[in-house]
Amino acid sequence: MTKQPLKILLAGPRGFCAGVDRAIKIVEIALDKHGPPVYVRHEIVHNRYVVEDLEAKGAVFVEELEEVPADVPVVFSAHGVAKSVFAEAEEREMYYLDATCPLVTKVHVDAARHRKEGKDLILIGHAGHPEVVGTMGQLRDGEMILVENAEQAETVDVPDPDNLAFVTQTTLSVDDTAEIVSILQRRFPNIEAPRKEDICYATTNRQAAVKDLADECDALIVLGAPYSSNSNRLAEVALTVGCPKSTLIQRASDLEDGWLDDVTTLGVTAGASAPEILVQELIDALGEKYDVTVEERNVVDENVTFSLPRALSA
Repeated sequence: MTKQPLKILLAGPRGFCAGVDRAIKIVEIALDKHGPPVYVRHEIVHNRYVVEDLEAKGAVFVEELEEVPADVPVVFSAHGVAKSVFAEAEEREMYYLDATCPLVTKVHVDAARHRKEGKDLILIGHAGHPEVVGTMGQLRDGEMILVENAEQAETVDVPDPDNLAFVTQTTLSVDDTAEIVSILQRRFPNIEAPRKEDICYATTNRQAAVKDLADECDALIVLGAPYSSNSNRLAEVALTVGCPKSTLIQRASDLEDGWLDDVTTLGVTAGASAPEILVQELIDALGEKYDVTVEERNVVDENVTFSLPRALSA
């Protein structure tokens, strides 16, 4: 039987960013250097395939430090943690490795600097996301106001409108964040913006790659975790720029039967914490049912790398 043709446009860049790659290497090197188990507070990155692979190598994932036994290494996830987590680790004299993405650390440093200068602070981000919890935890309770959307930006009250700054979560929608910032700048003309954009290069590039091909596609698939902020934003961006439908799945087996009916051109991308092996797995699975042709689309080359913690690079 003749297979239905399916053209796949592969968005590039896609998949692992430098911060994710660094965080995974930290766990792997710690396992090699110290032997299992190595404990990890929270998922090192938001991807079950990655987590299960590290578990098979001896990593143990927990939500809080109280679950970590004495005398074993513990790694803090790429999303960053509150200062209270470091304080608890120090108090217990734990050996810990900080895998926080350096671009998240940059936001933490900026937040602390603004507060030291006496400014009130707004954080643009999604409540409950680990990165937001960690960033809010850089200051004392009540010293940072969270704004999640344009509606909240229109109504947020601040103690001193003329002594105000903002920072953002690194994995937000570029366009949605620009709208929120525009509202805040209209309401508070003296608000201080970050010296350099907080939304990370990988988030920006992956959204740009989706925008580049979305209007050519009948549908777009994003490979990533359902609780991954940057992956969810990719699925949303596709719809806003002309793609009729998009979906976020973790693996090829999660694709709903019939979802590709009447689709002749399919866009495919992967969130910053999804490995390339899952992209190939999807292409192989689609090739069993369709006559697949694949076209790479790359909007920018990425060559960013981050150094490892000194304790592991020695």
